[in-house]
Amino acid sequence: MQDCIVCSSNLVESFQTSDSLNYWHCHSCGARFLDKKHHIDKDSEKKRYLEHENIIEDEGYRNFLSKLSSPLMDKINPNAKGLDFGCGHGPALADIFTKNKYLIDLYDPFFFPNKEIFSKTYDFITCTETAEHFFNPKKEFDLINTLLKKNGWLGVMTCFLTSHDAFDSWHYRRDPTHVVFYAEKTFEVIAKQRDWNCEIIAKDVVLFNKN
Repeated sequence: MQDCIVCSSNLVESFQTSDSLNYWHCHSCGARFLDKKHHIDKDSEKKRYLEHENIIEDEGYRNFLSKLSSPLMDKINPNAKGLDFGCGHGPALADIFTKNKYLIDLYDPFFFPNKEIFSKTYDFITCTETAEHFFNPKKEFDLINTLLKKNGWLGVMTCFLTSHDAFDSWHYRRDPTHVVFYAEKTFEVIAKQRDWNCEIIAKDVVLFNKN
């Protein structure tokens, strides 16, 4: 029996898309996730990430990331210490914070496997274009919770699920590294399970505050 990989509920239902991929839909939190038998191997996953053209100096990409960075900077103190969790091989978001005089560590299991971060805690954590890659979202959000200081902020940016009817044709699920998809309700459940406050601040952007 499959439980939800986001909230651990057993109220999940299997379904298949037109390209013969098996997914699960959680009726408790609203998440949809790819059956693990379709997960690609680590080498293929890294190769796919290296195809991403996330150039640090690209102004268009930096403007895209500002949907999260600007409102998050409004929440944190000038001397706040942060972590870019899942920063990828071109950590543009971290560069934005660094240029605004914030200290920020990098972590990515493929490109910046900095294990020192696990012995630290942070005033803020960013997680942009990362949560959709989590094979075990519950474990990852629990880890983030341990890394986040009391009253700290977590900013997440990922394409939200909006219409279940359009899931089959949704471009976002076509990336083989995108394995889990979140509705607004999903983030509310993630927050409730960890005693966080949750605020949807823009399309595809959510801020959490740890109590």
